[in-house]
Amino acid sequence: MNRLILVVLAVTLLAGCSFEKKAERSITDSAPDQIEPINAPFSMPQFKRPVFPDRVFDIREFGAVEGVEVLNTVSIQKAVEACSEAGGGKVLIPAGKWFTGAIHLRSNVNLHIAEGALVLFSDDLKDYLPEVFSRHEGLECMKPSALIYAYECDNIAITGTGRLHGQGLSWQGDRETRKKMLNGKVVTDGGDRLRELCEQNVPSRQRHFGGGEGDFLRPSFVSPVRCTNVFIEGVTLLYGPMWTVHPIYCENVVIRKVKVTTEGEYGHIGNGDGCNPDSCRNVLIEYCDMDTGDDCFTIKSGRADDGLRVGIPCENVVIRHGQGRQGHGGVVIGSETSGGIRNIFIRDCVFNGTDRGIRLKTARGRGSVIENVWVQDVEMGEILKEAIIVNTLRYTERYPAHPLSEKTPTYRNLNFKNITCAYAHQAAIRIIGLPEKPMSGLRFENISVKAAQGLRIQDAGDIEFENINIVPDEGPILHLDQCFDVKVSRLDYPEKADALIELIGEQTRNITLQDMKTTPGQNDIIYGEKVSDNAVTIQ
Repeated sequence: MNRLILVVLAVTLLAGCSFEKKAERSITDSAPDQIEPINAPFSMPQFKRPVFPDRVFDIREFGAVEGVEVLNTVSIQKAVEACSEAGGGKVLIPAGKWFTGAIHLRSNVNLHIAEGALVLFSDDLKDYLPEVFSRHEGLECMKPSALIYAYECDNIAITGTGRLHGQGLSWQGDRETRKKMLNGKVVTDGGDRLRELCEQNVPSRQRHFGGGEGDFLRPSFVSPVRCTNVFIEGVTLLYGPMWTVHPIYCENVVIRKVKVTTEGEYGHIGNGDGCNPDSCRNVLIEYCDMDTGDDCFTIKSGRADDGLRVGIPCENVVIRHGQGRQGHGGVVIGSETSGGIRNIFIRDCVFNGTDRGIRLKTARGRGSVIENVWVQDVEMGEILKEAIIVNTLRYTERYPAHPLSEKTPTYRNLNFKNITCAYAHQAAIRIIGLPEKPMSGLRFENISVKAAQGLRIQDAGDIEFENINIVPDEGPILHLDQCFDVKVSRLDYPEKADALIELIGEQTRNITLQDMKTTPGQNDIIYGEKVSDNAVTIQ
């Protein structure tokens, strides 16, 4: 038994398995038992709790032994297979501590983690082999199995109020130092080689990363692939090796009342995202609590040429009643966006302590369209960077402008309404388009933010702000750089503000101010050298 397992066991026995940070009441505590109707601005199925045959398959009846001395992978898998072959039912992991490797679900199986159960996953690479088909950071490959994996299954569930611990720290380190032992040999992180194989157009099932080629990729925690009718409810997921809940190419997915911790007393998990629907369709995520080492809730659809080749969008996703405590973003769209992302509804969420509240990001070379996004009724406390950021220049430089192609990403029809932020340590809102393809089609209504800086927008047009209250520590309320067709209605700003608007760039034009709560003074509008004197109209 390795040293890390002994440490975890000691914490479990002496501290009652207190892996979670002591924090305010979780939003999961207020979740109703039944799934409430979905009233989205696009068509969505009305999900109901799944039904499984009334059969129970207790893992102890298949040889599972409590404790961390015995690896129970075979016993648990026997229970899963027996349940599926019988026509479905519940595989019970009872109260106690259970040590295992990968668990592969089958159709019509409900893996139930009972109250008082702790499932401790092995940190030995060989316990997640043979390789399985998956996606790693938006690129298809064969890699070690997710800790809980399913492939082409229908009607599967993970339920209960127990906890699952992925021992993520032992998979960590930066890309240069991340190592594992396999058959007495050291294998290292294969992220760079995966990108090289994709660039060489090597077929996805010939991209092997289980250690046999000399390197490996970290597994996700829970990852159903090409499954339909997936239901995950109530469990607590602690410190997985990488992304935590990662459905890939799935349809009809419900994730509710789930707690994820990848950042806290036990340590920090790099790439420790909370919930990542990846090229999925019809997804409901509700009443989930995220305290993560990366993004809390994030929506993805493949990366660069490989994502364009697959071409499967992530669409019809509702995230409601979500809580983000730490993480790079509360809700993040991207940066893997190459399959397209559309019809996203985010509502009634609370973020406090995340780097950003709402973040949309992509880059040149990733192509496709991010469209039809609605964000409303979001409350933010302290945000470490921007409250809202929409960025097309992630990982790339602004100039020189690139030629337009199918790899040029596009945003359209983005809507933000009823959003407050107590304090953002950088900008209140930042919008960054491409000089060769300015961003367009953004609407902001009823926004109230106190921040270090105000609204900062570059290379964008066709933007509307209505009923906005921005209080920056310094600088103008609104900084426009190469922007056009911007309409601002009912903007409230403090008298002590350095300026109302600062205009930069010869393309900046047609800026309309109307129904202002404070009449702009002579020095409230700052014109850059190349900006036309009639760029602003006050109505």
